[in-house]
Amino acid sequence: MTKSLAGKIALVTGASRGLGYATAIHLAKAGAHIIATARTKGGLEELDDAVKAAGSLATLVPMDITDYPAIDRLGAAIFERWKKIDIVVGNAGTLGKLTPIAHLDQKVWDDAIAINLTSNFRLIRSMDPLLRASAHGRVVLVTSGLAYKCDPYWGAYSIGKAGLEALMKTYAGEVATTNIRVNCFSPGATRTRMRATAMPGEDPNTLPTPEEVTAQLVEMCVESFTANGGVFKFAKTGLFKQF
Repeated sequence: MTKSLAGKIALVTGASRGLGYATAIHLAKAGAHIIATARTKGGLEELDDAVKAAGSLATLVPMDITDYPAIDRLGAAIFERWKKIDIVVGNAGTLGKLTPIAHLDQKVWDDAIAINLTSNFRLIRSMDPLLRASAHGRVVLVTSGLAYKCDPYWGAYSIGKAGLEALMKTYAGEVATTNIRVNCFSPGATRTRMRATAMPGEDPNTLPTPEEVTAQLVEMCVESFTANGGVFKFAKTGLFKQF
C-alpha cells in the first residue's frame, strides 16, 4: 500500500479488536499516525505493536466511549499536540440485546443509544474544530443495513444506527462548503465477535474478514474521496453507494 496518508492524524474508536483494529492497521500502513481508543487496554497494546510493525506510530487512549467528558479531554489533548485531526472513524458499537422492543430493559436501551449514537454526536462536537483545521477532514461512521431494514428484535441496535445515519447526513450538510467530508460505511455481515454473538449458528468462514472489509473503509479516508453525506457499503466487487 502506498503512503497515501503520510502525515495524517487518524482517530479510530473501538480500535482494540474487529473492524476498528483492522481499520487502524490499514490506516497505519497508509502512513497515518493512529489515535486509538477502546476500553480494553490489552487490546490497545496489541494494536500498538501491530501499528509499529506496519511502519507507523499509535497514541493509545484507554477510555469508555460513553465517558463524554473524556471525549472532550481527548479533543483538547489532540489540539495541544497536533492542532488538527485529519480522519475520524467512529467505529465503537454494541449489539444491545435481540429481543422485542416491549421487552427491552431500560439499561440495555440506554447503553445501545449511548454507544451507537450519542457517543458519535459527542465525538463530532469535540472534533469539529480540529477537522476544520485539516486540509482535508474526513469522517467515517460505521453503520449497518439494519438501520433501514429494521428487522424484528434488533430494535435497540437498528434504531441507534438509523439515528447515526441521520446524524451523519445532518452534519454532512452543515459542512458541505468546508474541507470536511462525512459519510457512513456499512460493512455488512463480517467475521467479528459481535456477529458471532448475534448469529451463533452461522459459519464464520463464510463471511469476509475485518481486514478485507475495512480496506474499503480506508478508501473513504483519502483526500481524493470527495463524496459527502452518503452511506457506502462493502462489496467484494468494490465499494458502492447505498444511499
